[in-house]
Amino acid sequence: MQVGLEAFLLLSAALFAIGLYGAISKKSTIAILMSLEIMSIAISLNLVAINRFVTPSEMTGWFFTVFTMVTSAAEVGIGLGMLIAIYRRAHTSEVSDLDEMKG
Repeated sequence: MQVGLEAFLLLSAALFAIGLYGAISKKSTIAILMSLEIMSIAISLNLVAINRFVTPSEMTGWFFTVFTMVTSAAEVGIGLGMLIAIYRRAHTSEVSDLDEMKG
């Protein structure tokens, strides 16, 4: 039994939907960052699956996936740095409590 492109696309869509729901509904910034990472993983899975089934001789999907992974690593680094700075200033990491962002 071979798994086709449709199964990978459905899995990718489900992961993206779960990540989107988590990013919209969560109050904790850590949970929001984790949801964004789930969305990034869904995009990477989609790129690799399309590359594997549509153009297996080319490596463009893999290159875009590596670029997505590097971007995700930078996002996590910047996001955690911002989280630490906000927590030191406001003593909370809840997004709903951060209603005033004065410099």
